[in-house]
Order: sequence, then C-alpha cells, then structure tokens
Amino acid sequence: MVKYQEDVLDRTFAALSDPTRRALLARLGDREGLSVSELAQPFSMSLPAIMKHLDVLSDAGLITREKTGRTVACRLTAQPMEQAMEWLNRYQRFWSDALDRLAAFVEEDPWPPSPALPSKAPSAMPNSPRGPASHSRAGSARRPKKSTPRGSTRKS
Repeated sequence: MVKYQEDVLDRTFAALSDPTRRALLARLGDREGLSVSELAQPFSMSLPAIMKHLDVLSDAGLITREKTGRTVACRLTAQPMEQAMEWLNRYQRFWSDALDRLAAFVEEDPWPPSPALPSKAPSAMPNSPRGPASHSRAGSARRPKKSTPRGSTRKS
C-alpha cells in the first residue's frame, strides 16, 4: 500500500476547500506565470485578501512564487496534486469495482415479472381517460394563510 504524508494531504485538501483558491488555481492552469495583480484582477476583494489565499496555496505546495524586481509571479506545482489524485483514485477504484459488481448482479438475475394485479373498474384507473385522476397526482391549490391580521405591536 502506498503511504501518504498525511500533513501534505491535509494541507492540500484544506487549500482546495475554498472556492476562491480553486479559482486562483484554475487561472494559473490557464496561463503560466501570472503576476499577483493579474491573478487578483477578476476578484472583488482586496489585494491583501488575495495574498492570504496565495499564502495558503503556497504553504500547501500548490504554487510557487518567484520575484523579479517588483513583480511576483505565481506558478502551479504538481506534486501535492499528484499525491491527492493518487489518494482519490484509490477510492474511485473502490466505487467503480462496487458498481461493476452491482451491475453484473443485476444483469445476471433479471427481475421476475410482476404478479398480475387485480382488475379494477375503468373509472377507478388513475391514468384512464374516462376516470378521475388519483389524489396523489392531482395538482394542489394554495390555501390561504390562517393568520390573524396584523395589529398594534405596542403594549399599553
């Protein structure tokens, strides 16, 4: 069995749990080496807030930052994502195998035909053009609220 470094997985999944951080990673996946200001541009939050998100991503090892002069560029890092994918694939294989076994079971043992239902008069049949619809399929009308009219809220 593959041993995973639990703290790396914990930091990776914690970083991925926030939608803003996932959006930042998606932007970095579209274009390599975006500056912090370019990353922050579509978000309606302050630059310090974006920097905090980038700190979390950097601490998780999902991005690297490289400073050139006054510009800080961010890039994706693959290793923590690869470890997370290996961990997730283990469970994906488990569910795929379980669903494959269920499908094989259903295919090898077809459902028995349903027993004959007692005959009903045509007028009582729910889908009969001659009979009324059943109450469970009938549309429900909105009932008026049973509340008293609003009165004075002050106590004398």
